Parts: sequence; structure tokens; C-alpha cells
Amino acid sequence: MNTDNTPQARRNVVRLTAGAAEVDVEPENGCRLSGLRVGGTELLRQGAKYGCFPMVPWCGRIDHGEFRNGAELHRMPVNAPPHALHGTGRDLRWRTARRDARAAVFTYDLADPAAPWPYPGTVTQVVELAEDGRSLTLTLGVEAAADSFPAQAGWHPWFVRQLDGGGAPVELSFDAAWQEERGDDHLPTGRRIDPLPGPWDDCFGMPEGVEATVTWPGRLELTVASRAEWVVVYDEQEAAVCVEPQSGPPNGLNSLPRLVTPIDPLEVSTTFSWRTLG
Repeated sequence: MNTDNTPQARRNVVRLTAGAAEVDVEPENGCRLSGLRVGGTELLRQGAKYGCFPMVPWCGRIDHGEFRNGAELHRMPVNAPPHALHGTGRDLRWRTARRDARAAVFTYDLADPAAPWPYPGTVTQVVELAEDGRSLTLTLGVEAAADSFPAQAGWHPWFVRQLDGGGAPVELSFDAAWQEERGDDHLPTGRRIDPLPGPWDDCFGMPEGVEATVTWPGRLELTVASRAEWVVVYDEQEAAVCVEPQSGPPNGLNSLPRLVTPIDPLEVSTTFSWRTLG
């Protein structure tokens, strides 16, 4: 059996390049970024469940996997008991719609039989490196084909704590307007509080747009920026830290529904930009 786990050995990897940057996308593995390298240095935690995956058509947890659309009650698979976690898109095979050297477009059908989502529509992810290779922009779009429905979209990047397995651990900086108080069930209680010190598995509000800095001292500084107003920060694991821009808070299908209609799709983007230090 071939145990090689290099990008070249994986099936159907779309590799994009610009300047000193390389991005690997695996459309058959939830359209996740399995690699983001700058000058040959990998920034993302490796492994089939890690990298950077899109969260769609919801982000974070849905309370007991249930949400309402008007009078209709829907139940999603409970994959993180007692809740449904991170959407269905990360578990599906996406189609590569088009690509060139530094950009690619991927789609999947919301009515895919493998995705238990009750409404037809289309999800699109655009992955694009800047021409100078100093930034990466990700864009998610959710379109309704018929009935309107609530949806969310965002990303879950796993940034390694130490580059090349050594050196100073990563530092994280952000300035949030508030923190969503988290209940014992890991869902927001609906109460906004002043941001607390970490470690975190928490959602923060940034009404002027998400901006956070991930720094590997002496090596690299990466900025996560988005016009989205919500970010989840997760740094409770030793191997990586996660900075997750998203269009709404956890359980937002219930607490803050954003309806997608045939004439009003949901679109959200985030940009990772970086500079070398030292």
C-alpha cells in the first residue's frame, strides 16, 4: 500500500503558484486547502481533516443539529454530539469548474445526495493567489435555486504553531469589539461580554470587519482579513491555532439567520496576506 502523503501522491490535487507561494487544493476532500507554502515553508497543519476547509452551508455548531426555516424544522446529522458541526461542504467532493496557474473555481450542488441539505442550490469557492505571491483570497458563494433558506459560510484554517516543527511558537493578535459568551454546551448564550484572555474556543464580534495577525517570531507575519463581522478563535490544541472568519456566529441558523434567496445569494471573502520577518 502506498503510504506517501505528499501532495503529489494525493488524488486530484489542484496546485496554484505565484511568486514564492504555493497552494494545494483537494476538491475531492471537501475542497480544503491541504497546503499553503511560502518560500517552501508549510503554514498549515497537515492531515486529511486539517489544512483549511470551507464551512458551508453553516459555520460552527447547530444546536442539537436542528434549525427552522419559517415553520419547517430541519435536522442535520449530529457529527459532534450533541450538535451538528461545520457544515456539509467539507465532507463532499467538489467539481473543478476552471483553473489557471494561480486561481481556480470549485462548485458543488447543495442537493448532492451525500449532503443532507433540504434546499437546492449551488456553492462556489474561488481560490486565488495574488500575482506577486504575497496574498491568497478565498471567496465562498451560496446560491438558492428555488426556496429561500438560512445559510452561513466561512473558513477553518489550521495554522501550525511552529514553522518547520521548531522555532518560537506562533503569536496571535486581534482586537474584538466583544466576545460571545459561551455556555457549557459550547453555544453562544446570546450575551456579549468583554473579550477574555485565552485559551479560546470562542466567537468574537468585529463589526468593522475581521482582522487578526498570526506571527511566527523572526520568520513570518500573516494577516487574516475579511469584511465578515465574526471570527472564531480556537487555540486549545498544541499543534495549531485556528482563526476562522465567518458570516455569522455559531448556531447562527437559529439565532441570526441570513436568508439566501434566488435573487440575493450569500457571498463572503477572506484574504491571507504575509510578509517575511528578520
